[in-house]
Amino acid sequence: MTACTPDPQWLAALRASAQQPPRCARIPLLLGAHRIGSVEPDFFAPIAGPAASLVPESLQFEDAGAGPMWRILGEGTAALQRIARSLRAAGAGNVVQQWRDEQLAVWSAQEEQLATVERGVVRPLGIATRAVHLVGRTRDARFWVQQRALDKPNDPGLWDTMMGGMVSAADSTESALARETWEEAGLRLESLLGLLRGGRVDLHKPADSHSAGYVVEQIDWFVATVPDDVRPFNRDGEVAQFQLLTEPDLLTKLHNNEFTTEAALILVAAMRAG
Repeated sequence: MTACTPDPQWLAALRASAQQPPRCARIPLLLGAHRIGSVEPDFFAPIAGPAASLVPESLQFEDAGAGPMWRILGEGTAALQRIARSLRAAGAGNVVQQWRDEQLAVWSAQEEQLATVERGVVRPLGIATRAVHLVGRTRDARFWVQQRALDKPNDPGLWDTMMGGMVSAADSTESALARETWEEAGLRLESLLGLLRGGRVDLHKPADSHSAGYVVEQIDWFVATVPDDVRPFNRDGEVAQFQLLTEPDLLTKLHNNEFTTEAALILVAAMRAG
């Protein structure tokens, strides 16, 4: 192992952390005939139990030959919005803290967009999301990284790539990359050099230790050179600070588990790509 090669045991643990089963068994969540997510067995009790008042046309429990499942009925976007608002009103699943008034796409297994859903409920409902990240390097092979704001609901204070953000229902991968790079790092893609797609990272893991959420996420990451006279600066309040790190310093922070799981996987891949 050289000074700038990840420790094999650490790397194996990192990869394992990105592919974890749920903490407890989950029940499939279907939209029509399509499985779009999963929930913990009693998750819908506050809004769909015997004493709950959720409109019956939105959500139906079934327990037939295929086993127990929840099925969302009717037009998908409208039904998911009713469910999301009901969960928020009931204070279930950390939805209030995660609510963003932002719609994300709901995809079928065949990558057909079926509906949209409020971002704040995707983790408790186990709905797959898409994200983009940008690795910023300098001509002398240093890395721009950001520290996530201390008040972020997810991974507060951990370190991240130069930019990472969700792909909204209104976005393509490319438009999300441009929008998030401007909002998080204050940079236009045209000001960067040699922008390339680096690869893809997939996450399957419990959201955190305090909620019923499960993360299913597909992340497309890109890499570009940041010119010497250009510095990232945050515009949306979601970044505590940016730092410019040499590769050995970056590797030290990675080994100390100071980065989010997805950022660590992406940065290791970027370091290996050179």
